[in-house]
Amino acid sequence: MSNVMLYTDGGCRGNPGPGGWGAVLIYGKHILKLHGSEADTTNNRMELLATIEGLRALKRPVPVDLYTDSKYVQQGITQWISNWKRNGWKTAAKKPVKNQDLWQMLDEVLGAHEVTWHWVKGHSGNKYNELADQLANKAMDELVQS
Repeated sequence: MSNVMLYTDGGCRGNPGPGGWGAVLIYGKHILKLHGSEADTTNNRMELLATIEGLRALKRPVPVDLYTDSKYVQQGITQWISNWKRNGWKTAAKKPVKNQDLWQMLDEVLGAHEVTWHWVKGHSGNKYNELADQLANKAMDELVQS
């Protein structure tokens, strides 16, 4: 069985401000595009939500190659989260971890899947990263128009 590829992106107009997220799931010839928005949020929250919602869309545990242009998400989940959990959700500076609710959701949804994390440079011509960005912008456009 080949891996599912998941590309995620999030953004915000103003930070905080209206935000959107996009996720593209690819399995063989199948492509699923997802997007959503929040009226008052941050870039980092939208990056996290794109990843969470992309993984939640998977119906069963599968190996996933996850591509993000957010070093915050990639480093947070692969390097920082174990210390945050050990320190009672406090940073090394003893401050509360920002977006703790979403980090906990991501940690929970990851439990079902074997995820390999990949960082991609944003806006560098990667077809599916660009598509995830377009979906995040579409979500923000829909939010502003509603």
